Amino acid sequence: MSGPAQDIARQIRAGERSAMAVLDATLARVRERDPRYNCFTALTETRARQEAAAIDARRARGEPLPPLAGVPYAVKNLFDIADEITLAGGRVNASNPAARRDARLVQRMREAGAVLVGALNMDEHAYGFTTENSHYGACRNPHDISRIAGGSSGGSAAAVAGGLVPLTLGSDTNGSIRVPASLCGVFGLKPTFGRLSRAGSFPFVGSLDHLGPFAASASDLAAAYDALQGEDADDVACAPRAADPVLPTLVDGARGLRVAVLGGHFSEWAGPQAR
Repeated sequence: MSGPAQDIARQIRAGERSAMAVLDATLARVRERDPRYNCFTALTETRARQEAAAIDARRARGEPLPPLAGVPYAVKNLFDIADEITLAGGRVNASNPAARRDARLVQRMREAGAVLVGALNMDEHAYGFTTENSHYGACRNPHDISRIAGGSSGGSAAAVAGGLVPLTLGSDTNGSIRVPASLCGVFGLKPTFGRLSRAGSFPFVGSLDHLGPFAASASDLAAAYDALQGEDADDVACAPRAADPVLPTLVDGARGLRVAVLGGHFSEWAGPQAR
């Protein structure tokens, strides 16, 4: 079963919608809803329009389109975006020069046809679990704006939960994808260390940092993960391993998987029989 991101790409491939029309609807939705959620710290509208126009031009020429053609997405503001300042949630970074090129995962999303619409709120320097940013304001949980979105990738999770964009990228060092995904009720993936390149992202802890996607469905999460995979010599921790697509395997469900159950301290103190 596909999700909204894959539905958008399918509609664009079929000529049912244009990438520009999808982008216009996305930007209108962000401008209407985000004042309540405070997910975005920047919109990259000029770039987004260029990317959407390029997808529409490719379709008009009869070219095959990539898997995420025309799908809007946004990234935690610790990802480098060419010609934008990488804030990493901190005001101290606001006077830095703009990034000269995109982070590797942003490059891969573009190669997959996705359209970047902006940068997202986060805990300052990824150090926190609430995304109550002192400089850019608190990100609110779309299910109840009186509550936190979690962090540090709160803007990434809330933007998906609030229906602003179908895909986002975030980072996880000690829970920063898993916590907001849980609190906002969306899917988030902290991949195996070294599986996705971190080149062009603001570092927190080099031996623990992971980058990964958020989506509203497991299938969209898998589609994004597949687009992001690949070797990268610019990240010394990135495994020299070819892409291993997971989307085709979702139909297998849990068949053949094994789940380990911890004994000892965990069964004694954290299980149903805990004393």
